This record gives sequence, structure tokens and C-alpha cells, in this order.
Amino acid sequence: MNELDQFDFQILKILQKNNLTPQRDIGDHIGLSAAAVQRRIKRMRETGIIKADISVIDTEKLKHSVTLIVEVFLERDKIDLIDQAQTLFTSAPEVQQCYYVTGESDFVLVVVVPSMKDYEKLTRRIFYNNENIKHFRTLVSMNTVKAGLEIPIDILL
Repeated sequence: MNELDQFDFQILKILQKNNLTPQRDIGDHIGLSAAAVQRRIKRMRETGIIKADISVIDTEKLKHSVTLIVEVFLERDKIDLIDQAQTLFTSAPEVQQCYYVTGESDFVLVVVVPSMKDYEKLTRRIFYNNENIKHFRTLVSMNTVKAGLEIPIDILL
């Protein structure tokens, strides 16, 4: 994969704010033609630097939405069991983010469900039915102060 240059980083910074920004506007802002911007974006998509073009939904604007942070503690740390847990968590649509972490817990999940009743169903499906999950600890978000997936490009420059 080619190394990213300053133009690529500037493009990524703009796209993270609004990936619907016209390529002509990006080019005008960073000093490239729209065609050059298009080629760079295409290359970054093909190489996987840009993983997806998505719409970020404000869960607080949705009715009946609960955000939870869940620490998961495994019974055993065998690699095949860790891989099984990762597969299980990534296959659950309620799990928005999944991190394999160091420390006391093994995984930290960010979960969004319509209600606590739905969370109970999820816990039965992915936690209680899994013999390798020792226990889990749930934190209920009272207010989303900041949420995003934006990488701080400026500190990479």
C-alpha cells in the first residue's frame, strides 16, 4: 500500500466531517483537481483505509433508545474461545462497537437497544447462553456527551 501523503490526510479529515462533501469542494480547499481527489478517495477505499461510507445517527433523537457499555469477562483465555466471542459479538446487530482489551475485563462492548427489556433478551442470547462468559458488567448511559468515530488526523501529521 502506498504511504499516505499530506493531501490524503487532508481529504480524510474533510470526509470524516462530511463524506458527502463534493470532490470539487475538497479539491478547492486543499489545492487539487476534483479528478485527483476522486482518484485518491478511490485508492483509499480499495486499500481499506476508508472502510465504509455511513450515516451516523444520533441515538438520542430516536425514540426508545438505550445505550449501554458492557464489560465482558471470559472464563478461559484460549485463542479459539476469544475468536468465538469476537464472532458472536460482531454478529449481534445491537453491538455497535467491540473492543478486545487488556485489564480485568476481556471485551468492552457499546450496545444500543430499544429498551431494557430488549437488553435482557440480548443478554440471554449472547451472554447467559455462552459457557465461556464468566460474567459481564453493564453501565447504562444517562447522556451521550460525545460519540464518534473520527480519527484526529491533525495529531498524525
